[in-house]
Amino acid sequence: MTSRLSPWLTLAVMFLALPVLAADAQRTGTWGASVKEQQLYLSLHPKDRPDSQHGFSAPLSDFQGLSTADGSSAPFKLVREAGTFDFEGRFNDGQGVGTWRFSPDASFPKKLADLGIPKPDADEQFLLACVNAGLQRVQGLAAVGQKVTTVDELVHVGIFNVTPEYVRAMAAEGYPKLTIQQLVSSRIHNVTPERIQGFAALGFKGLPMDTLMSMSIHGVTPDFIREMRGLGFPDLSADNLISMRIHGVTPAFVKEMRGLGYTNATADDFVSMRIHGIDSIFVRSMSKQRK
Repeated sequence: MTSRLSPWLTLAVMFLALPVLAADAQRTGTWGASVKEQQLYLSLHPKDRPDSQHGFSAPLSDFQGLSTADGSSAPFKLVREAGTFDFEGRFNDGQGVGTWRFSPDASFPKKLADLGIPKPDADEQFLLACVNAGLQRVQGLAAVGQKVTTVDELVHVGIFNVTPEYVRAMAAEGYPKLTIQQLVSSRIHNVTPERIQGFAALGFKGLPMDTLMSMSIHGVTPDFIREMRGLGFPDLSADNLISMRIHGVTPAFVKEMRGLGYTNATADDFVSMRIHGIDSIFVRSMSKQRK
């Protein structure tokens, strides 16, 4: 079964797949950008590695001096706690290209160390600026009981947008003691408060976090549960639903097989069919052989 990467996971892949660059090489480069829904989606290409990229987005309102009007060539900047990005270039039809320069904040490493996090090196400081994770994020998470202790943890909460608001929302849904690693994983796999509420409305309340993540990983959504109930499966457990998704038992598959005469098949029967390669093509070929 194929699955689409979430925006945050896509962003993580872009960052984590990159080679480690020398600190000096990360200070300048070229950029491309597009505007969508009041966000500027940036792709930064370091000068000495033009085939590599650092991709992130930020609200248009976060930039100083930015104009995305056709023909605009005004310089603009993005100030982060870890440092400042200065941009020059031009926009046309919602697309922009140009050059960038990153100036790290000299006081940032010590301020981070004062909060109990080892000082980041130049590469890590640049990355923290890209994902907008710094002192405020560390302090905000600490205020809701989440202590960030390493630069890697801070990078991941930045990439996957683990915010104090997200921690509070998950706690309100019955998950008050998640670790930083669990919160990052739940963000990666799109375990949102809204999805938890959707499951609860269908009778799936108080599910273990591992089960919630497995459901999300394999595509068990409230809509999928409703579709299966509409096909006559009202009492499927979370494990049943996960198994159906793992083995490709979709509403379309159920309808197709019922149309071929399997009207009394149970959920387990449909899973077994998939495991053993029994589908409409197989059934029709067997029917032809009997004739």
